[in-house]
Amino acid sequence: MSGIIDGLLGNAYASSLIYVAVTIMALILFLTLFEWVAKYKCWDEIRKGNVAVAMATGGKIFGICNIFRFSADAGDSIYGSLIWGAFGFVVLLLAYFLFEFMTPVFRIDDEIQRDNRAVGLIALIISVSISYVIGATI
Repeated sequence: MSGIIDGLLGNAYASSLIYVAVTIMALILFLTLFEWVAKYKCWDEIRKGNVAVAMATGGKIFGICNIFRFSADAGDSIYGSLIWGAFGFVVLLLAYFLFEFMTPVFRIDDEIQRDNRAVGLIALIISVSISYVIGATI
């Protein structure tokens, strides 16, 4: 199986499609895991028009995709990209928990669920910023 994938990765177009497909599958997995961690249901809140949740979730999507971009740009294999993506997701979760810990005057999840856009924006910026730092280390 890996011989077939490695052969496909030799073709620029097939390689691009494989990287995109793997990134999308990883995103689905990582966002599902984040749903278990967050006190709110991201997609239910987004469906209701909660902009703060959309910003926080969008930051996580951008962050993970950005890490995959840096990994692909560095010439990592698809397997290396998956490892970097998983590592990046764990670091983004740790940053999220640190953000929660560093703001003891209110609960981040509660504020985001209440559509506090200032908190949603900070969550987005943290995810994007951390993804650039991770990407720079690849």
